[in-house]
Amino acid sequence: MKAGLTVWVIAASMAVICAKASTDPEIVVAIRYLKAQGTSHAQLFLFRQDGTLLRQLTNENVAQVTNPRFAPDGVTIVFTRELSAKKEYWSIEPLGKNLHVLAAAPAWYDKKNDAPFFTNLEESDNSPNPNVPSEDQKEMTFSSPDGSTQLILKETDDEDDQIDGPGHGKHYELRDTSSGKVTEFQNLPGFEGVFEILHGSQDKDQHFLIQPPLRVAFFGLHLDSSDGDTTYALDLSGPRLVRLSPNWATPIPLPGEPAFLTLTEVRYVQIPDSSKTVNSSYMERWDASFHKVRYGTDAAALCYGASLYRPGLPPAVISVRNFAASE
Repeated sequence: MKAGLTVWVIAASMAVICAKASTDPEIVVAIRYLKAQGTSHAQLFLFRQDGTLLRQLTNENVAQVTNPRFAPDGVTIVFTRELSAKKEYWSIEPLGKNLHVLAAAPAWYDKKNDAPFFTNLEESDNSPNPNVPSEDQKEMTFSSPDGSTQLILKETDDEDDQIDGPGHGKHYELRDTSSGKVTEFQNLPGFEGVFEILHGSQDKDQHFLIQPPLRVAFFGLHLDSSDGDTTYALDLSGPRLVRLSPNWATPIPLPGEPAFLTLTEVRYVQIPDSSKTVNSSYMERWDASFHKVRYGTDAAALCYGASLYRPGLPPAVISVRNFAASE
């Protein structure tokens, strides 16, 4: 009797342990690796924060799985399963257990809880760009929240300053308010051109990401009709400009951490065993030294959303929804 009771207690204890969320940061990403023949399907992959793949959580061969999101306690992950016009909500544990369909999405799965990001989009495409000097202004100044730095965006009569393209912004200035030192952008390491300063998606007055030692502002630049746009991080501590992608990258702050995520676009990635190329997207993480971790391989792929669980930090869950995948 006592032996049987002991076995039962141990089994119950193991069940409790399995149900607990990880104490280390983990990120789940929906990745659709594209292939030359047949239909590819998005799967859920769970990574450590350092990019180590822990496990593949789904093995879908019919529908697409998109927009995973950790529960607030990190114990489960809810995602959307889409087949034609049918949409279902499913749940799975980070260890890959207890995969099942839900009657409805939980309240915390709402897209209103998606992470804010830096963008160049305005409410109206016809409105003047408030983050680039106009013909009348010729100059705009943005001050960092701590008052240590000013960015002075100047328009000149130089040919490069007349269009959004490489070479633009070389007369923009970085000013250290304590020393008064002014550096033109064209003299910064990594300068190829900048156009508009990016702003927060939820706060149009947010132009800086200050999480010491990370101190950064982001700029967009149009390249050409083939390569589209790209994104630069202005590392204020360098100072230097760091290009975040051959093409566009959307920066996503990680509150309380000297780091940020990017939803990164790379055009013309070759599909394996094929001469075809596709525009791909990936989830990446950048630290204060601008070292990059990619969650997944460099193969042709589409990111269909991601969610980061980071116990001990508010908010514990940061989620990124790929609207193109499911809206």
